[in-house]
Amino acid sequence: MVALNLFVYETTGSALAMGLFMAIRLGAGFLAGLAAGSLLARLPAKPVMLWTNVAQAAALLVLAFVPEEMLTAGLFVSSATIGACGTVFTVALRSSVPGLVGEDRRSWANSLMVGGRSLAMVAGFASAGVVVSLLGFTAAFLLDAASFLVCAATVIPLPAAGRGSGRGTERTAGGGAEGAAAGEEHGTRRRGRSAAFAALVAVPVLGLMVSLRGVDALGSSSHNAALPVYSSALDPGDPAAFVSRFWLFWALGNVLAQQVIQRWAGRTGRSVGAVGFGLGTVAMSSAFILGFAGFPTAVTLVIALVAGAADGLTEVSYTSHLQTLPQTLRGHAFGISATVENLGFGVGMIAVAAALETFSPFAVVAWSHGVAVLLAVVFLIRRQRTSDARATPVVYEPDRPPLTGAPESASRADQ
Repeated sequence: MVALNLFVYETTGSALAMGLFMAIRLGAGFLAGLAAGSLLARLPAKPVMLWTNVAQAAALLVLAFVPEEMLTAGLFVSSATIGACGTVFTVALRSSVPGLVGEDRRSWANSLMVGGRSLAMVAGFASAGVVVSLLGFTAAFLLDAASFLVCAATVIPLPAAGRGSGRGTERTAGGGAEGAAAGEEHGTRRRGRSAAFAALVAVPVLGLMVSLRGVDALGSSSHNAALPVYSSALDPGDPAAFVSRFWLFWALGNVLAQQVIQRWAGRTGRSVGAVGFGLGTVAMSSAFILGFAGFPTAVTLVIALVAGAADGLTEVSYTSHLQTLPQTLRGHAFGISATVENLGFGVGMIAVAAALETFSPFAVVAWSHGVAVLLAVVFLIRRQRTSDARATPVVYEPDRPPLTGAPESASRADQ
């Protein structure tokens, strides 16, 4: 992230080009989220995860060795490749976790991945400045490409995940049979995508969770964009110092939260529930708002620690909750979720960039994360009402037609 954005700005000399570069990456991720569920219905998750990493490594190698006259085109092709493949890989990995580790170890595995990613982010942000300044952009791209190849190599020994329902039709001899099989396969993929949308709509809590995730992404864009502005006002001579400390304590809080979640899940065998997601969102957004309120640095770093811990809780609880959906719907649901998150972050970056020209960082972050807090409270209230309604005994009335609701799988996802 650091090297690519700096490289685009240095190569083009235009902040607009850098914004376009980020927009292409987010747009490609948005479209890939729509297609990811159908792709995973046709292909096993393992080769999808393998080749999306190989493609991202290849995109970075293109940037490292492309001729100068083709550099601008290479930048935007690489941006689209990284955005699309990163989204597809994330959807494939998240939807495969229950099959890889078992339903009862979902929270443990999700917490382990989130904690590892937080440590990797700290290492990446801490090393980026040193690598770029001492070794140059080419070395940074080669190092990043190597990390994608390591990820691809890690995928190889994983057990092969089962293919979705999209390839379940056996082809027989004759063009007509092949055409019918292809038509049935296409119809199955459409039904799977429609069923995922239906599950999100039919279960109010699940649909609210995805919506809240999109609003949360909008809030994330606000503190990501406002943090450099805020730190520059705090210390014009060395704005990077506060930014690095803020993210360091955020990551430490995230890692500490994962340790607690892993031990709790291992001891109880339970996953972090939907209530944890709602409460974590309230705590995280509130902490980010307070982080820009002008408290002393020591207090702000403690707030960043709390924000990181709450962020880790929401990530694990959200991912674990969507993984309760049936395998045929899981990939589509994660694809829809990725699309909503990319949309929220992309729209947020545009709106926040414009708002920071007029309003203070605190005001911008407070409005953005305030919406997330408000929706999280609505979510918690709705979740509690759903639980109370489920606990209320139903009186059998012979003359009354039976109620039809969400399928059993959707109801299970709401528990």
